[in-house]
Amino acid sequence: MRTLSFTDLGISPEIQRAVSDLGFEEPTPIQSLAIPLMRDGKDVIGQAHTGTGKTAAYGIPIIESVDPAAKRPQALVLCPTRELAIQVSEELRKLAKYRRGTAILPVYGGQPIERQLHALRAGVQVVIATPGRLLDHLDRRSINLQGVQTVVLDEADEMLDMGFRDDIEAILRKVPEKRQTVLFSATMSKEILDLSAKYLRNPRNVQVMHDKLSVPKIEQSYFEVRESGKVDVLSRVIDLYDPHLTLVFCNTKRRVDEVVGHLQARGYLAEGLHGDMNQSQRERVMGKFRTGGIDILVATDVAARGIDVEDVDIVINYDVPQDPEYYIHRIGRTGRAGKEGRSFTFVSGKEMWKLREVQRYAKIRIAQQAVPAAHEISLRKAELLTERVRRLIEEQDLGPTTIRVQQMMGDEYTSLEVAAALLNLVSGEAAGGQKSDK
Repeated sequence: MRTLSFTDLGISPEIQRAVSDLGFEEPTPIQSLAIPLMRDGKDVIGQAHTGTGKTAAYGIPIIESVDPAAKRPQALVLCPTRELAIQVSEELRKLAKYRRGTAILPVYGGQPIERQLHALRAGVQVVIATPGRLLDHLDRRSINLQGVQTVVLDEADEMLDMGFRDDIEAILRKVPEKRQTVLFSATMSKEILDLSAKYLRNPRNVQVMHDKLSVPKIEQSYFEVRESGKVDVLSRVIDLYDPHLTLVFCNTKRRVDEVVGHLQARGYLAEGLHGDMNQSQRERVMGKFRTGGIDILVATDVAARGIDVEDVDIVINYDVPQDPEYYIHRIGRTGRAGKEGRSFTFVSGKEMWKLREVQRYAKIRIAQQAVPAAHEISLRKAELLTERVRRLIEEQDLGPTTIRVQQMMGDEYTSLEVAAALLNLVSGEAAGGQKSDK
């Protein structure tokens, strides 16, 4: 199937604006397949792993369909865990940014129920809930599901594995029979098929599964860092390893621009590559990357398609990719033609579950590594400087410079003292800039 844009999907201007703010360049395969079906009112069975964009696949049609003027639940999303419920709620709120009056409420255990009761009394259109807490509200009669038009069972296989089958069925009996039902699952067990046969009407099947992932032989590790500390860690990694060419991946266009700005402000030779750039701009940036005019390229996955540069030493996942397949494509940019390659992934907070998905589906283990400390950077810079000095001694004619050193020595200093002072001077200059010359 051809690559679609969000414009091709015919989504509303408000949603397109929100998607643009998020920096997403094109719909994922599951979004391209599921959004048109849901907008047509079809029941859908979607088989897709976590991290394939399925939240927006059902979230966009839901937000477009609810009536903000009606202060009652019109859409219900069931999730297996509170963490997923919170995550789904956050993503749907971002998508509904320009849909005034659309209220989205996560309902889960572990949070004071009074807070949820207050929000429900104010009126909500979309409820994202764990089965247990939703049943509590139904028992209290604090939620009425009679106005629900769409029900989504997200990660249905996980809910069944956790023993929620009876709870799910009890909830579905409280929802009008005339409704749209959507089920997303990574696997299609007999229990999932039985549930869908019982509660879905003539469902359309969409499937986006990964092929067998071929993992290149690259040294892979990750750093657990705060979101606000990623730029500092990026600088430290570059300074520690002093790569010839570095490729940094971000999930959105906005993030690319932010990272490039931070790097350039610190004195690095970096430029970005993303979907808002025209062909001539892309070719100019790629030309500079290939010829050493810049040594750090920051790109989105979409913009990086077709990049073919042999000598990339390090790939850095500034953001954990949304899709496990993207991870393999990213790190495959290094370690080519039998050369050694390294990849580093920055993980903050909720990104950890994405990294687990990558490891699970690629059947790999990515080792955690300690963030390089400041003293390690200093030692590494000293080592690099020493190596440069040795190379100069071996490769260049130092006769004229030797005469100048003798003049500096005079009667007061030894050659060793002068060499040490010059080394400290050069080392201080390298530390003053963020990146030493190659």
